[in-house]
Amino acid sequence: MSALNDLLFEIGTEELPPMALSRLAKALADGVEAGLTQAKLEFDSIQHYASPRRLAFIVKDLSAEQPDVDSERRGPAVAVAFDEAGEPTKAMQGFARSCGADVNDLEKLETDKGAWFVYRSVVKGKPLTELLPDIIKQSIAKLPIPKRMRWSDLDETFVRPVHWLVLLYGDQVLPYSQFGQSAGNKSYGHRFHYPQAIEIKQPSDYLATLESAYVLADIEVRNQRVIAAINAAASEAGGEAVIDDELLELVASIVEWPSPILGKFDDSFLTLPEPAIVSALKGHQKCFHVKKGNKLLPYFISVSNVDSTNPTVVASGNERVVKARLDDAAFFFNKDLETPLADLVDGLKKVVFQNKLGSVYEKVQNIRGLAQHIAAAQKLSKKTCQALEQAASLCKADLQSHMVFEFPELQGEMGYQYAQRSPNSLPDNVAIALKEYYYPRFSGDELPNSEVSQSLALADRIDSIAALFSIDQAPTGERDPFALRRAALGVIRIVVEKSLNLNLAPLFDAALNQLSNDFDREKVLSTIDRFIRGRLRGYYLEQGISHDTYEAVDSVSGLQPHDIDRRIKALGVFRSLPEAAALAAANKRIANILKKSAEDSDATQTVDESLLEDDSEKTLYKQVQSLTAAITPLIAKGNYEKVLSELASLKDSIDAFFDNVMVMCDDEKIKNNRIALLLSIRRLFLQVADISCLQL
Repeated sequence: MSALNDLLFEIGTEELPPMALSRLAKALADGVEAGLTQAKLEFDSIQHYASPRRLAFIVKDLSAEQPDVDSERRGPAVAVAFDEAGEPTKAMQGFARSCGADVNDLEKLETDKGAWFVYRSVVKGKPLTELLPDIIKQSIAKLPIPKRMRWSDLDETFVRPVHWLVLLYGDQVLPYSQFGQSAGNKSYGHRFHYPQAIEIKQPSDYLATLESAYVLADIEVRNQRVIAAINAAASEAGGEAVIDDELLELVASIVEWPSPILGKFDDSFLTLPEPAIVSALKGHQKCFHVKKGNKLLPYFISVSNVDSTNPTVVASGNERVVKARLDDAAFFFNKDLETPLADLVDGLKKVVFQNKLGSVYEKVQNIRGLAQHIAAAQKLSKKTCQALEQAASLCKADLQSHMVFEFPELQGEMGYQYAQRSPNSLPDNVAIALKEYYYPRFSGDELPNSEVSQSLALADRIDSIAALFSIDQAPTGERDPFALRRAALGVIRIVVEKSLNLNLAPLFDAALNQLSNDFDREKVLSTIDRFIRGRLRGYYLEQGISHDTYEAVDSVSGLQPHDIDRRIKALGVFRSLPEAAALAAANKRIANILKKSAEDSDATQTVDESLLEDDSEKTLYKQVQSLTAAITPLIAKGNYEKVLSELASLKDSIDAFFDNVMVMCDDEKIKNNRIALLLSIRRLFLQVADISCLQL
C-alpha cells in the first residue's frame, strides 16, 4: 500500500428507516472522523453516502499509519540517581527497567529548576489496519438508534439486519468482521434492476459503479434527481410541483433509483378543501401535488423505485388508491358538515388529555380562562375578547370530527374549514384563529397574525407547560413526549416577534390557579421560570447573540420576552460605543466594591451631598442626579438604547472619580457616602442590564 490512499466503508442492510437515513450516515462518518483524528491518522476529508439499503463513507488521502512520535520520559533527579559509591540507586535502576533500557542509555536534562535523567525514544506509529476496526466499531456503537434489532443467532445488534460489508483502502481489502459478515470489495446493486453482486475496484469508483447498477448513493445527487423528475412530470401536467422539504427527504430516502409517475384524479374532488386533498396525497400516498398559480390541479406525482416497462399500468394503480383515499375524505368531510362545531365540544369530555390532568374538555376550559387573562393583560377590545372567548370554546372541537380522526395532521385546519362553513356564520377572526393558534408548528414556521390567534396560541401553550410541569412532566434530556420545548419556543417567538408586552410570570401563575391537582406552587413556578429562560437563551444564541450579552440582560429582567428583546438589542448597540469597555470595567469594579461592603451595617443607601469632598465626586454626583431624571421617562417607555446612550456620558466622570478618590478611606461616614454614590451609579445601569457581565 502507498503512503496515502482513499478509504471506502459500506455497510449493506435491509431497508433503513427513511427519516433517519441521512442522520445515520452523517453520524457514522462523523464518528469515524473523530476516531481518525484522535488516532492522529492524517487524512484530507471524509464524505458520507446513503441509500435505502446502505450507509457508506469515503475518506480521502488517508495515511497508512500513524506518524512516529518522539517520546521523552523524565526519571530521577541527578542528585538522587547515584549513591556515594557512584552506583545507580534503586530508583534509577527501576526507572531504566520501566523504560526497557540500560542506565547508560539515559540522558541528562538540565533546566532552570534542576537536572534529571530522561529516556528518549521514538514511538513507532501503529498501522491503519490495526487501528481502523476499533474506530469503525466505536462509531457504529454510538449511532443514534433508538431501538436496535437482533437477528439470527448473533449477539450484535443494529438498526436493521446486515447483509454485506465493504472495506477498501486503495485497491486492497482490509480485514474487518462484524454482524456475522466479513468485509470484501463486493457491494450489491438495485434490488430489482441489478440484484447481483458488483465489484468495487477502488473507492474512487464507488459512486459510478453503483450508478451503473441503478443505485444513486450520493444523497444530494438523489435529491436533485427526484426534484428534476418531479418538475418534469408536473410540467407535463401543465403546472408546477409543490415540493415539501420533509416529503422530499422521505421520498429520496426510500428510493435508490427515482422514477416519477404522473397520476390524475377526478375534477369533482377539487370541491374538497385543498388541505384535505393535499393531506390525502402527501400524508398517505407520499405523492406531490401540482398547482398552476394558486389553483390546485387534479394531478399528483409519485416517485417509484423502479423504471417500469409499463408506467401506464403503475399510474392506473396509483390513481385507484388515490381515488379511494379521496372518496374517504369526501365522505368524512360531508358527514362532518352535518354537525356544527359547537355540538362537537361536549364529546371532548370523553377524550383524555393526560391521566392526572383530566379530559381535553377540561383543558379547553382552562384555555378559555387563561385566554381572558392574556386579553386583559394586552387590554384588547371588548369585541376582540368576545371573539377570543368563542374561538377558545371551539379550539379543540375538530378533534371530534371524522376528518381529523382519519387525518390527524389536519387538526386546526379542519376547525377553520368547518367554522367558515358554519350555518351560524362565525366571524372570520374566530375561524382563522382555530387554524392559526397551532402556529408555529415547527422551527421557522409562520406565526399567528391576529390578536385572537396570538392570544389563543399563547393560552394553549402556557396552559400545557404549567399543567404538565405541575405533575413533574418537564422535559428531561432527550425526552420531551409533550413537545414542551417546542411549545415554549412558540410562546417566545409569538411574544418577541409580534412585540407583545406580556409578563409571562403572572400568566403561568394564573394557569396554575386553574388546576385541581396538588403541587408545590413556588417550586413549579421556579422550575418553569428556569425552563423558559433556558429556551430564551437558546433562542438568542441561535441568532448569534453572545452569551455575555444575554446574561447581562437576563440577570436583571423579569419573564418578559419582548422587554428582554429590546434590552438585548439596546445592549448590542451599546457594545459598539467607544465608552463601552471602560464602563463595563468600571461596573465590574463597582460591583466588587459593593459586594465587599454588603455586610457593613453602617453603609447607607442614599448620598449626603454635604459629605462630598473632592471635585470629581461632586461632579459625578450632579451628573448622576441629572441622568436619573433624564432616563426615568425613557425607562418607562422601554427606550433602552437611548438610556444606555445617555449613561455612556458617565465614562469620563467615573474615570476621574476612581483616579482622584479613595473609596475605602478611614473616615467611615465619607466611605459609606462614596459607596452610596457608587450604588446609585450601579442602579442606573441595572435598570437596563448588568454590563459588568460583558466581556469587552
